[in-house]
Amino acid sequence: MTLPPDVDVSRETSDRIDTYLALLARWNQRINLVGPLPVSQWRARHVEDSWQLLGLLPDDELPLVDLGSGGGLPGLILAAAVTRPVHLVESDQRKSAFLREAAREMGMTHVTVHAQRIEAAALPPAGTLTARALASLKVLLPHAHRLLAPGGVAIFPKGRNAEVELTEAAPGWHMSVERFGSRTDAEATIFRIRDIHPV
Repeated sequence: MTLPPDVDVSRETSDRIDTYLALLARWNQRINLVGPLPVSQWRARHVEDSWQLLGLLPDDELPLVDLGSGGGLPGLILAAAVTRPVHLVESDQRKSAFLREAAREMGMTHVTVHAQRIEAAALPPAGTLTARALASLKVLLPHAHRLLAPGGVAIFPKGRNAEVELTEAAPGWHMSVERFGSRTDAEATIFRIRDIHPV
Protein backbone atom coordinates (compact mmCIF):
# COMPACT_ATOMS: atom_id res chain seq x y z
CA MET A 1 0.00 0.00 0.00
CA THR A 2 1.02 3.61 -0.46
CA LEU A 3 1.59 5.79 2.58
CA PRO A 4 -0.92 8.60 3.15
CA PRO A 5 0.31 12.08 2.20
CA ASP A 6 2.64 13.80 4.64
CA VAL A 7 0.97 15.78 7.40
CA ASP A 8 1.61 19.53 7.20
CA VAL A 9 4.25 20.71 9.66
CA SER A 10 3.28 23.65 11.87
CA ARG A 11 5.86 26.25 12.90
CA GLU A 12 5.67 24.96 16.48
CA THR A 13 6.37 21.39 15.34
CA SER A 14 9.23 22.53 13.11
CA ASP A 15 10.78 24.42 16.03
CA ARG A 16 10.46 21.35 18.23
CA ILE A 17 12.25 19.22 15.66
CA ASP A 18 15.08 21.76 15.40
CA THR A 19 15.42 21.73 19.19
CA TYR A 20 15.47 17.93 19.16
CA LEU A 21 18.22 17.73 16.53
CA ALA A 22 20.40 20.24 18.39
CA LEU A 23 20.05 18.25 21.62
CA LEU A 24 20.67 14.97 19.83
CA ALA A 25 23.92 16.32 18.36
CA ARG A 26 25.10 17.41 21.81
CA TRP A 27 24.14 14.23 23.66
CA ASN A 28 25.30 11.88 20.91
CA GLN A 29 28.89 12.95 21.58
CA ARG A 30 28.60 11.37 25.05
CA ILE A 31 26.27 8.43 24.57
CA ASN A 32 25.41 6.50 21.42
CA LEU A 33 21.84 7.56 20.60
CA VAL A 34 21.89 7.15 16.81
CA GLY A 35 24.17 5.38 14.34
CA PRO A 36 27.31 6.73 12.67
CA LEU A 37 25.62 8.83 9.97
CA PRO A 38 26.87 12.41 9.53
CA VAL A 39 24.75 14.97 11.40
CA SER A 40 23.81 16.53 8.05
CA GLN A 41 21.89 13.34 7.18
CA TRP A 42 19.95 12.97 10.44
CA ARG A 43 16.91 14.93 9.31
CA ALA A 44 16.47 12.84 6.15
CA ARG A 45 17.35 9.47 7.68
CA HIS A 46 15.89 9.70 11.17
CA VAL A 47 13.35 12.53 11.33
CA GLU A 48 11.71 11.86 7.95
CA ASP A 49 11.78 8.11 8.59
CA SER A 50 9.80 8.66 11.79
CA TRP A 51 7.66 11.46 10.40
CA GLN A 52 6.15 9.24 7.69
CA LEU A 53 4.40 7.20 10.40
CA LEU A 54 2.15 10.14 11.31
CA GLY A 55 -0.26 9.43 8.46
CA LEU A 56 -0.76 5.89 9.78
CA LEU A 57 -1.87 6.90 13.28
CA PRO A 58 -5.54 6.26 14.13
CA ASP A 59 -7.74 9.34 14.36
CA ASP A 60 -8.21 9.31 18.12
CA GLU A 61 -6.66 10.74 21.28
CA LEU A 62 -5.74 7.42 22.90
CA PRO A 63 -2.17 7.20 24.21
CA LEU A 64 0.73 6.45 21.90
CA VAL A 65 3.31 4.10 23.43
CA ASP A 66 6.79 3.84 21.91
CA LEU A 67 8.85 0.83 22.99
CA GLY A 68 12.64 0.94 23.21
CA SER A 69 12.63 4.66 22.47
CA GLY A 70 16.43 5.04 22.53
CA GLY A 71 17.21 8.40 20.94
CA GLY A 72 13.52 9.28 20.61
CA LEU A 73 12.83 7.68 17.24
CA PRO A 74 10.02 7.58 16.37
CA GLY A 75 8.42 8.52 19.71
CA LEU A 76 9.69 12.09 20.21
CA ILE A 77 9.24 12.95 16.53
CA LEU A 78 5.61 11.82 16.59
CA ALA A 79 5.05 13.55 19.94
CA ALA A 80 6.17 16.84 18.36
CA ALA A 81 3.10 16.77 16.11
CA VAL A 82 0.33 15.24 18.25
CA THR A 83 -1.59 16.26 21.36
CA ARG A 84 -2.44 12.79 22.63
CA PRO A 85 -0.47 11.40 25.60
CA VAL A 86 2.83 9.83 24.50
CA HIS A 87 4.67 7.26 26.63
CA LEU A 88 8.31 6.48 25.87
CA VAL A 89 9.72 3.24 27.32
CA GLU A 90 13.51 3.01 27.57
CA SER A 91 15.36 0.90 30.14
CA ASP A 92 18.78 2.50 29.56
CA GLN A 93 19.02 5.21 32.23
CA ARG A 94 21.27 7.52 30.18
CA LYS A 95 18.98 7.37 27.16
CA SER A 96 15.97 7.94 29.42
CA ALA A 97 17.69 11.05 30.80
CA PHE A 98 18.09 12.32 27.23
CA LEU A 99 14.43 11.64 26.46
CA ARG A 100 13.32 13.56 29.56
CA GLU A 101 15.51 16.56 28.76
CA ALA A 102 14.45 16.54 25.11
CA ALA A 103 10.74 16.41 26.00
CA ARG A 104 11.24 19.30 28.45
CA GLU A 105 13.27 21.42 26.01
CA MET A 106 10.74 20.74 23.24
CA GLY A 107 7.92 21.93 25.53
CA MET A 108 6.04 18.63 25.41
CA THR A 109 4.23 18.14 28.71
CA HIS A 110 2.15 15.34 27.16
CA VAL A 111 5.23 13.06 27.08
CA THR A 112 6.01 10.60 29.89
CA VAL A 113 9.29 8.68 30.00
CA HIS A 114 9.40 5.24 31.64
CA ALA A 115 12.98 4.31 32.56
CA GLN A 116 12.12 0.63 32.90
CA ARG A 117 11.96 -2.60 31.02
CA ILE A 118 8.78 -2.95 28.96
CA GLU A 119 7.44 -5.71 31.19
CA ALA A 120 7.77 -3.56 34.32
CA ALA A 121 6.40 -0.27 33.00
CA ALA A 122 2.94 0.84 34.18
CA LEU A 123 1.44 1.85 30.84
CA PRO A 124 -2.09 2.86 29.86
CA PRO A 125 -3.95 0.92 27.14
CA ALA A 126 -2.41 2.20 23.92
CA GLY A 127 -4.31 3.36 20.87
CA THR A 128 -1.03 3.13 18.98
CA LEU A 129 2.10 1.11 19.72
CA THR A 130 5.37 1.84 17.91
CA ALA A 131 8.86 0.36 17.97
CA ARG A 132 11.75 1.09 15.61
CA ALA A 133 14.82 -1.14 15.43
CA LEU A 134 13.99 -2.77 18.77
CA ALA A 135 13.25 -6.45 18.18
CA SER A 136 11.76 -8.95 15.76
CA LEU A 137 7.99 -9.22 15.22
CA LYS A 138 8.07 -12.50 17.11
CA VAL A 139 9.17 -10.53 20.19
CA LEU A 140 7.02 -7.44 19.56
CA LEU A 141 3.64 -9.11 18.98
CA PRO A 142 3.20 -10.36 22.58
CA HIS A 143 3.84 -6.81 23.81
CA ALA A 144 1.33 -5.46 21.29
CA HIS A 145 -1.31 -7.97 22.37
CA ARG A 146 -0.83 -7.02 26.03
CA LEU A 147 -0.54 -3.23 25.65
CA LEU A 148 -2.98 -2.25 22.89
CA ALA A 149 -6.45 -0.97 23.71
CA PRO A 150 -9.35 -2.63 21.87
CA GLY A 151 -9.19 -1.46 18.26
CA GLY A 152 -5.60 -0.19 18.69
CA VAL A 153 -2.87 -0.56 16.09
CA ALA A 154 0.79 -1.52 16.18
CA ILE A 155 3.03 0.34 13.72
CA PHE A 156 6.39 -1.32 13.20
CA PRO A 157 8.92 -0.06 10.61
CA LYS A 158 11.03 -2.97 9.39
CA GLY A 159 14.02 -3.40 7.10
CA ARG A 160 14.79 -5.80 4.28
CA ASN A 161 13.92 -8.85 6.42
CA ALA A 162 10.36 -7.66 7.11
CA GLU A 163 8.60 -10.53 5.35
CA VAL A 164 10.92 -13.10 6.95
CA GLU A 165 10.04 -11.73 10.39
CA LEU A 166 6.34 -11.84 9.56
CA THR A 167 6.59 -15.44 8.32
CA GLU A 168 8.40 -16.49 11.50
CA ALA A 169 5.91 -14.75 13.79
CA ALA A 170 2.65 -15.56 11.97
CA PRO A 171 2.08 -19.17 13.13
CA GLY A 172 1.43 -18.04 16.71
CA TRP A 173 -0.95 -15.17 15.97
CA HIS A 174 -4.21 -14.12 14.40
CA MET A 175 -3.80 -10.55 13.10
CA SER A 176 -4.70 -8.15 10.32
CA VAL A 177 -1.57 -6.83 8.59
CA GLU A 178 -1.21 -3.86 6.23
CA ARG A 179 2.08 -3.18 4.44
CA PHE A 180 3.36 0.24 3.38
CA GLY A 181 6.52 1.01 1.46
CA SER A 182 8.88 3.40 3.20
CA ARG A 183 9.56 6.80 1.63
CA THR A 184 13.08 6.91 3.08
CA ASP A 185 14.34 3.38 2.38
CA ALA A 186 13.38 1.45 -0.74
CA GLU A 187 14.10 -1.86 1.04
CA ALA A 188 12.02 -1.10 4.12
CA THR A 189 8.41 -1.96 4.95
CA ILE A 190 6.11 -0.44 7.54
CA PHE A 191 3.65 -2.88 9.10
CA ARG A 192 0.37 -1.62 10.55
CA ILE A 193 -1.13 -4.48 12.52
CA ARG A 194 -4.57 -4.77 14.14
CA ASP A 195 -6.65 -7.41 15.90
CA ILE A 196 -3.66 -9.21 17.41
CA HIS A 197 -4.64 -12.39 19.24
CA PRO A 198 -2.68 -15.57 20.01
CA VAL A 199 -3.71 -18.69 18.11
